[in-house]
Amino acid sequence: MQQARVRLAGVDPDDLDNICGEVQEIADKTGVKVSGPVPLPTKTLEVPSRKSPDGEGTATWEHWEMRVHKRLIDIDADERALRQLMRIQVPNDVNIEIVLED
Repeated sequence: MQQARVRLAGVDPDDLDNICGEVQEIADKTGVKVSGPVPLPTKTLEVPSRKSPDGEGTATWEHWEMRVHKRLIDIDADERALRQLMRIQVPNDVNIEIVLED
């Protein structure tokens, strides 16, 4: 049987956990086997910028950072489960990717 690999990425880990819970509820309702969610390493994006806009004075820097959290879920590719999986309401800041594998 084919498996669907669901990759979630977003800046808010609570949103990711909510979506993972919804995926597990769908798997329980449809009776398909699910493994995960597996937390993947968090990617930290840093942007240093000068505090002073005109370049005068001492070189003081601000460091802005954004953390991208990721989760991985494997679920059996049952047609009914995948249809329900496509109907999940995903927030704008969460990226979801579904790939079918053999």
